[in-house]
Amino acid sequence: MIRFDVLSIFPEMLESPLDFSIIKKAQEKGLINIHLHNIRAWAKDKHKMTDDAPYGSGCGMIMKVEPVDKALEEIKDESKNPLVVLMTPQGKVFNQQIAVELAQQEQLIIICGRYEGVDERIREHLVDREISIGDYILTGGELCALVVIDAVSRLIPGVLGNVQSNQNESFCRGLLEYPQYTRPAEYKSWSVPEVLLSGNHAEIENWRTEQSLSRTYKRRPDLLGKSPLSKADKKKVQKIKLEDIIS
Repeated sequence: MIRFDVLSIFPEMLESPLDFSIIKKAQEKGLINIHLHNIRAWAKDKHKMTDDAPYGSGCGMIMKVEPVDKALEEIKDESKNPLVVLMTPQGKVFNQQIAVELAQQEQLIIICGRYEGVDERIREHLVDREISIGDYILTGGELCALVVIDAVSRLIPGVLGNVQSNQNESFCRGLLEYPQYTRPAEYKSWSVPEVLLSGNHAEIENWRTEQSLSRTYKRRPDLLGKSPLSKADKKKVQKIKLEDIIS
């Protein structure tokens, strides 16, 4: 089981999305444990301020270090060797490999940034890892935290109904997933590829591999250089490249 602790000044933003579908069922089964915390609860002043103007002037407000520090002191379960993550556009871009790494944690604490950013001492002394979900700016880290929780949770054994689901998805082999079809076999003259109806599992597997390689080459060629391709896969890629040149 993994425990998620999310620090936010708007924890209500996360409540509804975490109360549906697979994530809700995983919590009910005790496979994941999610706790939402309002950082204001650790602010000392009567107005429960979690932000202040930056030293040296500048636009916007900065999240204060004290409330975040006090929150972490109370929330951390040292027996679980917790990992503290800051959601920030300056962090490393989140991907499937990072999700796999985070899924190994027993306690994952996620800090949702707000305003113009956080006091640098939070980065320097309180955070183990900084993560971004893309090269764009949002109003806060809450949506980012939801992305991380969802991606990590589905990697926990038992969360997905089919244990094979994670193994065949996009990015798990470093490639994009092959096309998928279901009933009916024909709709508006749009037909399912014959090979998938053949019952020949070897041919189906070969077709899926070729489709995965072809889709990756056409849509995300950058991934091919990072994926551990077999000799047979490399030959397939060369064939796909040649066909692309000819066409």
